[in-house]
Amino acid sequence: MTYTARSIIWIIVYLLFILLPLFALLLGSLPPARDFWTEFSAAVGYSALAIMGLQFGLTARFRFVTEPWGEDVIYHFHRQISLFAVALALVHPAIMLVVQPHLLALPQYGEVPLGAVSAFLSVIALVVLVVTALWRARLKISYELWHYSHIALALVAVAGALVHMVGWSFYLTDSLKWALWVGLTIFWIALLFYIRIVKPLFLLRRPYRVTEIRKERGETVTLVMQPDGHDGFRFKPGQFGWLTVWGNPFKITAHPFSFSSSAQTADGTVAMSIRNLGDFTSGISNVPVGKRIYLDGPYGAFTIGDPADMHVLIAGGVGITPMMSMIRTLADVGDKRPVMLLYGSKDWDSITFREELEDLKVRLDLTIVHVLSDPSADWAGERGFISADLLARHLTRPYADHEYFICGPGPMMDAVEKALADLGVPMSKYHSERYSFV
Repeated sequence: MTYTARSIIWIIVYLLFILLPLFALLLGSLPPARDFWTEFSAAVGYSALAIMGLQFGLTARFRFVTEPWGEDVIYHFHRQISLFAVALALVHPAIMLVVQPHLLALPQYGEVPLGAVSAFLSVIALVVLVVTALWRARLKISYELWHYSHIALALVAVAGALVHMVGWSFYLTDSLKWALWVGLTIFWIALLFYIRIVKPLFLLRRPYRVTEIRKERGETVTLVMQPDGHDGFRFKPGQFGWLTVWGNPFKITAHPFSFSSSAQTADGTVAMSIRNLGDFTSGISNVPVGKRIYLDGPYGAFTIGDPADMHVLIAGGVGITPMMSMIRTLADVGDKRPVMLLYGSKDWDSITFREELEDLKVRLDLTIVHVLSDPSADWAGERGFISADLLARHLTRPYADHEYFICGPGPMMDAVEKALADLGVPMSKYHSERYSFV
């Protein structure tokens, strides 16, 4: 089955999980009819709950689900659909308060319905969840603290919404409808159980050992890891894994990093090259050789393999990591197609893998174009940032015959995607990986 067919199937499945519970409430015995806006508000609320519950599945890392798009796309969708769910959750009570203004009257102490209290807690949890997710860096919340609070707030939001639904139970008028929502709740709990219990148990039995710590240019450290007591896994160049260095797989703060090693290693050895960006990454250089770590992978659809006359790799900063895996793999398999690397860096000394890239020119048809944003006065190469004009200067026509890969900071990727569109390159010919999931 093609990726396109699988994508369509999973989109349909997702929509069914969101919409069928809503339409099922209209079957069987029905309560007395109410005005349109009250019924619309109820539909919005049920939809918000269905979306929130299914969020546990979007982060469960099921490869057969995420493979057609890539894990990064799924996580960005998870984030955007969360905003939509929060909007629905806020619209639901807003409509009710407009249609039934008497609900604004403050009840006597002890007379507040449990359904109202749980709804209030659910909405507050959702709002805090969104604020901390969107402005984590500005609020100076560590990744670990944010991750723990994110899960706790999500559980409070979903549990509160369920209690609210049961508390009012206007549409839950027969056993079949009760069974539907009980089944959905069990399914959501099962997803959470799989993520937090089953998967960590599996990873606990398949640890890795650090065999080498190698310092690179550009404040980057390469972590070389070997399977400990198992054969490891096979990955495609450009894919990534979730790394747990300190603690065990039950610790919920694994971190995603691209593999930088060749995909052709026979003994299961893998490497990740990690730049010091603060928080967790600043401690990678202190990881001792021999330390047991855990690696969940591979994930991602950012991989070579489609028919093309030339691979064009466009990297910015630490975005060079998956490109190195591609280049090393192409060299190991003896691929004769030309490869062009357009590599944006701050200055000459900060170019990670600079010497190795020059050496790899001997093993494959590799052209490297360095683009420096802050070069020295005697720099004769490309300056500034990668643009449509720069691409046109170095690429051969027809541009649409090449296969493009883009990875780096968000603004750089936006600019490159626009530049490719200006050159007439269709979206099907370029692949982007946005490695920031939060």
